[in-house]
Amino acid sequence: MRVTVHRFGMSNPADVSGLRRLIDAGELDPRHIVASIGKTEGNGGANDFTRALATISFAGAIAAATGERPEDVTERVALVWSGGCEGVLSPHATVITRDDSIDAGEGGGLAVSVQRTRAFRPEEIGTLAEIDEVADATRRALDDLAAAPDEVHYVQVKGPLLTPAGIRDAAGRGATVVTTDPNASKAYARGATALGVAVALGEVDRGSLEQASITKALDRFSTVASTSAGGELVACEIVLFANSPAAAPGLRIGHAVLRDVIDAEGVREALRSAGLDVGAAADAEQRERIAAVFAKAEASPTGEVRGRRTTMLSDADINYERHARAALGAVIASVTGDPAIFVSGGTEHQCAPGQAPIAAIVRGR
Repeated sequence: MRVTVHRFGMSNPADVSGLRRLIDAGELDPRHIVASIGKTEGNGGANDFTRALATISFAGAIAAATGERPEDVTERVALVWSGGCEGVLSPHATVITRDDSIDAGEGGGLAVSVQRTRAFRPEEIGTLAEIDEVADATRRALDDLAAAPDEVHYVQVKGPLLTPAGIRDAAGRGATVVTTDPNASKAYARGATALGVAVALGEVDRGSLEQASITKALDRFSTVASTSAGGELVACEIVLFANSPAAAPGLRIGHAVLRDVIDAEGVREALRSAGLDVGAAADAEQRERIAAVFAKAEASPTGEVRGRRTTMLSDADINYERHARAALGAVIASVTGDPAIFVSGGTEHQCAPGQAPIAAIVRGR
């Protein structure tokens, strides 16, 4: 297996010119695309339609290049988008390919597996049923890569949130949903999918979980899950990254835990985990070797950062996720020298409260 990673900027959520350039230049075989993980400049909320627009645009571009139907592309390729490019965060996409015809060679490298759950009914979103389905899909990814849990450095999950239409549908059938607030449902959806990853990787005992645990028992978490929710999906897409001897060398992934949104040392630790030993900031050669950075951003439960009061949790105008994304994006960019970073808000059951996961993919010399 050989995995490649291509990152390019986007001028708007429908901009597929970067993808087309790579395909036309022969640098990327569209038949081998398995995932795209990117940032759009929407608001990141339940009504952020930039994610759906980007999904439609990328599915159409890939279909035009392969001869597939766009709906077949969305079944084959995980198109993961996070809305919200606050501060210096730059709208971009990171496209991942997997070619199983390539022999691994020696040394090993980055491996990726994409799996999907079944579609969820609205009343299942943010529940134990979602935990179990994501856990099963994560186990399938481990089996696909013949990977052990400790070889996994990043698991990106994108799943559905509750939409007004879904809430009405459930009510019409007499079913109960976890919340009738679409924006509040994001926390339940993110938490359930993160716990699914944690269960599959042995980080959390499934027997210790009950429905009331989701978004409440925050001492149960995964350190490598990064989960998001959007109204454009009805099932969960799982993209699992590991370093494997069965994968061709060239790229490696590492991860770390950010203690807060200004943890620059945590950023450097993630890069070192992937094989890039940076000082205060990456130099020109090191910047070229950084293929992608994926992180979650969170406000401290107390609203403070290292003993100093912030307004993240008390600002009535700007949601705390937007504050956190902007702050962390600037910190990461100050180390990597590149603001094209995937930073997603909300860390329910993703690291301990106030902390957040970060992963980096680095090219070899």
